[in-house]
Amino acid sequence: MEEEHSYVYSVWAIPPLDVKLRLKALMEKLRDEFGGPEFEPHVTVVGATRLTEKDAMAKLEACKELKPYKCRAIKVDKGSFFYQCVYLLLDPTPEMMEVNAHCIKHFGCSNATPYMPHLSLLYGDLTEEEKKKAQDKANSLDQGLCNLDFEVSSLALHKTDTEDKTLKSWEKVAEIPLRERE
Repeated sequence: MEEEHSYVYSVWAIPPLDVKLRLKALMEKLRDEFGGPEFEPHVTVVGATRLTEKDAMAKLEACKELKPYKCRAIKVDKGSFFYQCVYLLLDPTPEMMEVNAHCIKHFGCSNATPYMPHLSLLYGDLTEEEKKKAQDKANSLDQGLCNLDFEVSSLALHKTDTEDKTLKSWEKVAEIPLRERE
């Protein structure tokens, strides 16, 4: 029997199409000025976890019982590492924290640090000064960002090799809808 390879997977909460298109336009303008790889707008629910594809798919299926939930931006902020260069900090509502806890439990991983829901706008290794400029630019390009709220109604499983900062190897494997409970 052939041994199944394991990969690094992440689970992303996917914003609705109108929000996705708005954020993609903003992200493109930020990349034009500050560089960095292109990626889909998302809120990470489960970070990089090594699994076989079969295991990852089974664990994602276990998250199907979750219901859609709201996300609300608090502010554009800057972080201290590549994958949190400039991002929208989201309100850590009880629903959002429950979704994270549920998925973390099913994926059998633990949070090394407390969950900080956010939606990255720019990946990169920028100086503090460059990050501040990018943060200011995001606020000036889309002045309604801090009032942005949207409903997440699907979760997606992505291969996300964190060693690949070009993101060329990243790919969506599956997406599941979240359903209102009967």
